[in-house]
Amino acid sequence: MTKVNIKYLAEKLNMAPSTVSRALNDSYEISQKTKDKVLSLAKELNYQPNPYARSLRAHKSKTIGVIIPERINNFFAQVIDGIEEITQQYGYHLLVYNSHEDVEQERKIISYLLGGRVDAIVMSVSSQTSSTEHLEQVQKQGIPIIFFDRIAQDLPTTKFITNDYQSGFDAAHHLIEIGCKKIYFLLLSKEITIGKERLRGYLDAVKASDLSFSEDWVIHCAQEEKPNIDLFKSFLFPMDRPDGILSSVEKLAITAYQAIKETKLRIPEDIKLITFSNMKIADLLDPPLSTISQPAQEIGRECAKLLMSKLTKTKPSPIEDQVITIPSIFHKRTSS
Repeated sequence: MTKVNIKYLAEKLNMAPSTVSRALNDSYEISQKTKDKVLSLAKELNYQPNPYARSLRAHKSKTIGVIIPERINNFFAQVIDGIEEITQQYGYHLLVYNSHEDVEQERKIISYLLGGRVDAIVMSVSSQTSSTEHLEQVQKQGIPIIFFDRIAQDLPTTKFITNDYQSGFDAAHHLIEIGCKKIYFLLLSKEITIGKERLRGYLDAVKASDLSFSEDWVIHCAQEEKPNIDLFKSFLFPMDRPDGILSSVEKLAITAYQAIKETKLRIPEDIKLITFSNMKIADLLDPPLSTISQPAQEIGRECAKLLMSKLTKTKPSPIEDQVITIPSIFHKRTSS
């Protein structure tokens, strides 16, 4: 079967390929009569333009690379939806990569994307990312890169975050106000900015109270569920167990639910629980889970709007070095 492309149309019409191309692109240089002839044959033969070839000619891929640290978290899925909502309007597509919380995998993805496969990168760094040399290479090659949620603080570019410190403070303060005397904080990583800020807010709220805080109230958790189940059970069984838990990320809260259930404790009677989470089923859990929800889709839309405002210009201006904060919302439910 003959492939219908611009060269084939040109042969059929006895025209130069450049004439056919300009006619298909509605160029002012081509008469309406010629345009009608080209478009008529293109429709008859079901010609489909090759967006990739067009992008190469324009030295653009019309593709945005998105790097996330995990897929299981509802937050990242919602950010991607927000980005896509805007980029599709401009004919841009997304390439989504998962670093699996592995900085080496993150470096491999960046190296792959540096081959000119994307026009820009939007990313949230892995929990292992402490050095930013591989991210600096992106800027050195002139590819715009912006961050959301987990950010590379030292890179001069735009970063979209939420008010993690204040949210951590408010959640801990809420647990104190409703009578919790021993509040544990579940931490996934001290490397990432969100973990640091949420922990800082929790610590300030607890230390500002009259609670007898101890460093072992901050629980350093693993990435895997099984060791976390065992860890949580180890502090839930004793009589001096915590009566409140603030989880810094969604998946640790779900594991905490399971561990609490297996130890026959009750939420909220025996232990109260709050987590940072964007899960849509928080109301359906038993009991409904109190959450601090990040404005995920709005963050995604704002990332995309910024990039589209730059990439769609003939001479795009540099991306400003700034941090943009979009506040989270605290949903108080039965678990607290």
